[in-house]
Amino acid sequence: MVNEKMLTLGTKKSTIRTIFEYGQKRIAEVGAENVYDFSLGNPNVPTPEYIKEAAVDILQTTDPAEVHGYTVAPGKPAVRAAIAEAINERFSMQLTSSNIFMTAGAAAAITICFKALNEESDEFITIAPFFPEYQAFVESVGGRLVIVPPKRETFQIDFTAFECSVTPKTKAVIVNSPNNPSGAVYSEETIKKLAEILEAKEREYAHPIFIIADEPYREIAYERIEVPYIPHFYKNTLVCYSYSKSFSLAGERIGYIVVPSEVDGFAEVYGAIAGAGRVLTHVNAPSLWQLVVARCAKKPSDISAYEENGRILYEGLIEAGFTCLKPQGAFYLFPKALEEDDRAFCEKAKKYDLLLVPGSDFGCPGHFRASYCIRKETIEQSIPVFKKLAEEYRKK
Repeated sequence: MVNEKMLTLGTKKSTIRTIFEYGQKRIAEVGAENVYDFSLGNPNVPTPEYIKEAAVDILQTTDPAEVHGYTVAPGKPAVRAAIAEAINERFSMQLTSSNIFMTAGAAAAITICFKALNEESDEFITIAPFFPEYQAFVESVGGRLVIVPPKRETFQIDFTAFECSVTPKTKAVIVNSPNNPSGAVYSEETIKKLAEILEAKEREYAHPIFIIADEPYREIAYERIEVPYIPHFYKNTLVCYSYSKSFSLAGERIGYIVVPSEVDGFAEVYGAIAGAGRVLTHVNAPSLWQLVVARCAKKPSDISAYEENGRILYEGLIEAGFTCLKPQGAFYLFPKALEEDDRAFCEKAKKYDLLLVPGSDFGCPGHFRASYCIRKETIEQSIPVFKKLAEEYRKK
């Protein structure tokens, strides 16, 4: 009667959402101050005042038809021009409005790219740990997701494993840096090596292989770490960006795709992106928020709260005896679980009302994700609880 795959996706909640809902139930039972919910990557830093001021001013001074009406499918030309100008200033690019396609956030952007590029039997590579929804997004357009294990000590790409995974069926590689869930930032050396391998494979297989750069966390990088802008190193790169994290606008669903003029078959790729947006019913990105982000595209993001939260949680977990990569970006830690079975470990943590997400969901068993875009006080109060959990394991 219905599509069984869609029924499964619609009725089987993600592990992250299931843990979050469990947390809401526990809060009702024992109080918010006694629940340490590290499950959801929902920004807790307030939306910047300049965003609010821009939205109010636009609503009060701009023709309602301009604010609330449909736009052309790729987005308002003036908005795309403003975003191209901001990117050009920051990354020394030469983009115009014709290189930008506005989307309803990064999830829409990457799914549109998958749909635009996928042909029969195509494969899309992701490097673990990875955002679990990639699987659903790729499969929804008829593609196949290929998962490559990382170097566990750094969460950089294991190029031996990666090179073995690239085949004539490879259409694109998904690069998510800063990474959800590891917090790692791919170094310039890593990106250059990735580009070198893909260029060689393009010549060998005589067809383009794209990088889809999923960049919702680009602005959230610590200690002056530079996040390489991948189009500088590899021409066949599509950049998918979202303002959900940088401007704390997760619920407004606004982002864009950059299609550099240098990509092979630029006109066909951009046209296919427009067609994919059409069949996926992305008629246009939200009109009001197009105007807002265009006005604020050159404004800075304040990441100080995330950096402080990451420092407190990292130092607390190390002191408690956990092994963990120091956060370089995003707002997640991805420590080793205290037993091989990460799902069992996360279940055990629930006894202490520590709500953590198993690493298996991200393609890296034996780890867990802790999202620290939460109240600083919650993190501080959780450290003694993590220590109690670790002490239970030491007593075994």
